[in-house]
Amino acid sequence: MAENPDFLSPVTSFERGKLLGQRGLVVWMTGLSGAGKTTIAVQVERKLISAGRLAYRLDGDDLRSGINAGLGFSQADRMENIRRAAWIARILHDAGIITLACFISPEEPMRALARRLVPNGAFLEVYVRASLETCIQRDPKGNYQKAIKGQLAGYTGLSPDQSYQEPTKPDLLLNTELNNSQTCAEILFAMIINKINEPAR
Repeated sequence: MAENPDFLSPVTSFERGKLLGQRGLVVWMTGLSGAGKTTIAVQVERKLISAGRLAYRLDGDDLRSGINAGLGFSQADRMENIRRAAWIARILHDAGIITLACFISPEEPMRALARRLVPNGAFLEVYVRASLETCIQRDPKGNYQKAIKGQLAGYTGLSPDQSYQEPTKPDLLLNTELNNSQTCAEILFAMIINKINEPAR
């Protein structure tokens, strides 16, 4: 009896997406610490799940305490941190999952690397903007104060060699000084739904 050729070929991302009723998508959220990336992502993930969409929030702090625990904050380590995160996001995309990836990713080459690793058309760069002054005032983790007191070296935005390069052409700009997190979450949620509902090319 001849083997069914379908069982000899790898399962495709399209097949997984068909099973889930959605296409995988990587939403790369960049911005200074304290800008509101995680706050918005938590709300969007909840809205997607409530709408029957499989989503997962991939957070930089979580990876730093696990798979990236051995990495420091040198230029090479920061790039490796993003490379690993982007590969995880790519795998989740291949599984048909909408991934909300929250990473400062302060330099354009880091964000370009993440975009290259994800299949064309399945990557959205979202710039969550707030001024450095506002982020210092918010300081949800207390890291800015530690950096100002010299207790934390190389902190993005404060250290001369660790500046934040603003994205010039993000797919979406969310200004958390002009809009609250709920409004930003609604805007991003709507964009994601529109994106995954686009006809497959």
